[in-house]
Amino acid sequence: MKHILMVLTSHSAMENTDSTTGLWLGEFTDPYYGFIDAGYRVTIASPLGGKPPIDPLSLLTENITASNRRFNDDKAAQSALDATLVLDTINATDFDAVFYPGGHGPLWDLADDEYNGRLILEFIKSRKPVGAVCHGPAALIKAAELAPGLLSGTRITAFTNTEETLTLRADNIPYHLETRLKKLGADFKSAVLPFTNHVETDGLFVTGQNPLSAGPAARALIALLKKGTIKD
Repeated sequence: MKHILMVLTSHSAMENTDSTTGLWLGEFTDPYYGFIDAGYRVTIASPLGGKPPIDPLSLLTENITASNRRFNDDKAAQSALDATLVLDTINATDFDAVFYPGGHGPLWDLADDEYNGRLILEFIKSRKPVGAVCHGPAALIKAAELAPGLLSGTRITAFTNTEETLTLRADNIPYHLETRLKKLGADFKSAVLPFTNHVETDGLFVTGQNPLSAGPAARALIALLKKGTIKD
């Protein structure tokens, strides 16, 4: 049985506002059930362990997905989310792939977490896929700083500068993720229209642009795993 690690943010504060952020719930539940329904085992971790903060906006009616509703009736999944493992206790050798959901939180903690950066490099060294969606690709930043050139020329997508502006949160974040990834050498790609599904697979990296891309990104990672040996 394949074993997937899902790494979530532990960060909730935003800049210049009393509003909070954290995990975007649908970006966890859509991939989580995608992996579970494919017969995979899932382990959940976060920098601080325990229950991660949930972005309140992801709980609004207009942002609720079918997987959110399924989660609301799934006591086992709720218990797993409430008791995430502490990230620095995780060993890449125990897993077949890693996936990073978004919410704005990863811009602060996962992007700057050296243990997380080294964990990603271990997955890459072992030829294991690394998936991320929306602001989840911020988790790649520290890995790319530790291994310059890691993202050079690699097709990556993430929440775009335009989408940040349209969500009215551009003044509440430390940097724009699209800009940061481009500076690290990524060949950044996005959908023609904001907030529409867009997924990129390049080598070991699978990235999705926004919440609508969470389920498709998980399916792309599953497809990569099913191919077996992954070549450069």
